[in-house]
Amino acid sequence: MIQIKTAEEIERMREAGLAVAQTLAGLRELVRPGVTTRELDRFAADSLRARGMRPAFKGYRGYPAHLCASPNEVVVHGIPSDRALAEGDVLSLDLGAEHQGYYGDAAVTLPVGRISAAAERLLRVTEEALRRGIEQARPGNRLHDISWAIQSCAEEAGYGVVREYVGHGIGREMHEDPQVPNFGRPGSGPRLQAGMVLAIEPMINAGGAAVEVLDDGWTVVTADGRLSAHFEHTVAIREEGPDVLTLPARA
Repeated sequence: MIQIKTAEEIERMREAGLAVAQTLAGLRELVRPGVTTRELDRFAADSLRARGMRPAFKGYRGYPAHLCASPNEVVVHGIPSDRALAEGDVLSLDLGAEHQGYYGDAAVTLPVGRISAAAERLLRVTEEALRRGIEQARPGNRLHDISWAIQSCAEEAGYGVVREYVGHGIGREMHEDPQVPNFGRPGSGPRLQAGMVLAIEPMINAGGAAVEVLDDGWTVVTADGRLSAHFEHTVAIREEGPDVLTLPARA
């Protein structure tokens, strides 16, 4: 059942979203060759707690860390480790926070030092796909208008759109109805209403769409070993249009 949030609930979610955005901004400054993803995990946990937030991922369905840190061919759910980042890597960071019973969730894919032109293009197109999806988050549109905006942007660039993992509603729970796929037929799906809040998160592969899960039960990788990128925002649907709750400052 899709939950409609009040203005007060959306503002609580914005507080959680702001802490996530500020922490991701801090992580952006730390990402460089030689840094381990475990160090980034510690920073993320400390940053959220210093802002009065509870890191939402730790222990969620048994997840063992505070941050998802997914390098290169890892699509999502990469577990932080002592692996040091190397020049030319790309690193997806996904982070959630809970505040007074409400959640915020966002992700970004970052370059590690200088990256290839091909990797730069993948990151640029995936972020643009997110922007186009958010633009469709308006009352009266259909859910899959968001999906098609993302899919068409990625596929026009020659990329694969991950099917098995999707965006979601968010609010009092990290994952609520509806699922928000990154592929779909425009004009289909539930009608969007003011007060809905969605985590919109394109996961786009440089090669094919197929993915595999490693033996740890969490780490999702591209089946062909090629790069993947992941960007996400928590977005409230307002009468006047989309309201991104996971920005470092109100826009």
